[in-house]
Amino acid sequence: MSNIMSEALDDEECWSAVLLRDRASDGRFVTGVLTTGIYCRPSCAARHPRRENVRFFADGAAARAAGLRPCLRCSPDDVARDERAVLAAIAAIRSAGQPLALADLAAQAGYSPTHFSRVFARHTGLSPAAYARALRAERTAEALSGEDSVTGAIYEAGFSGPSRFYAASEGRLGMAPSAWVNGGAGVTIRWAVVETSLGAMLVAATDKGVCRLSFAEGPEALARRFPKAELVEGGKEFAALLAQVVAAVEAPGSAAHIPLDVRGTAFQEAVWRELQRIPPGETRSYAQIAAAVGKPGAVRAAGSANGANNVAVLIPCHRVVRSDGSLGGYAYGLAIKQALLDKEGGRDVGG
Repeated sequence: MSNIMSEALDDEECWSAVLLRDRASDGRFVTGVLTTGIYCRPSCAARHPRRENVRFFADGAAARAAGLRPCLRCSPDDVARDERAVLAAIAAIRSAGQPLALADLAAQAGYSPTHFSRVFARHTGLSPAAYARALRAERTAEALSGEDSVTGAIYEAGFSGPSRFYAASEGRLGMAPSAWVNGGAGVTIRWAVVETSLGAMLVAATDKGVCRLSFAEGPEALARRFPKAELVEGGKEFAALLAQVVAAVEAPGSAAHIPLDVRGTAFQEAVWRELQRIPPGETRSYAQIAAAVGKPGAVRAAGSANGANNVAVLIPCHRVVRSDGSLGGYAYGLAIKQALLDKEGGRDVGG
């Protein structure tokens, strides 16, 4: 979130953001135009300058030190105010013992509720309310992993009581809260290993949806993930879902109709949503995914979120490649990643 860069700016990535007028890159750097003597936000609506006349700076202070002045059209220094407002709101949300009204957060920042909601979403990838829900759910999962009592963990996470927790987490946590304490105890997971054109594939699902899709793994790997769950091989109840999953792998397309039972941190889930928005036959770079979730400086974290995906293909992390067009990494090997991309019709970075 800070304008202070932890590593050197990548000029080509910055220039790409300028050409796209990428609002998610506002605050990450400013664009200095040497011929006019001004500096702008990456998203500035002014006519694009010639590339040879452009220099990128980590922030407005660096640009002013180079003798440039802020653009009156896009007010690049106001981004610092936006970031301070978002950081203050995040601090308030984290310390609050109950949900905070959008109007109160906006008033604290001196913005209208509508404008503040847009600013917050641009910086975090979530609305203030969604951020608060994700934070509490994340805290609940962490507390459940270390609490003997589910009720105690719910209060520890900031919910006023169990009923508020169950209402807020309906359809999100997937497995029952007690499963987070007991390593899957009380949860039935049906599984099968099937042969595909990409090799042996493990598919596992709870009653709510697919919780694991992987290659070259067997039930022993599943047992390590859920040591106290009841693992049941196949069965008629599982056959229809298994057929849908196999079809989605052999003829990749939209897998939106296949239910999933997965969860991660707020950032991971934001990345996974962006992956599901990439059309078959197209790819995005790790930098583009990071920018799409409002964290343009978190390229490595976006790569880590890709690697944390438990349901290959259904959440299509294989559609993310490096900015130079090379494949990058893949948990199941580059041969499978390339094969999946070939099935979908090739690669078109940023298409």
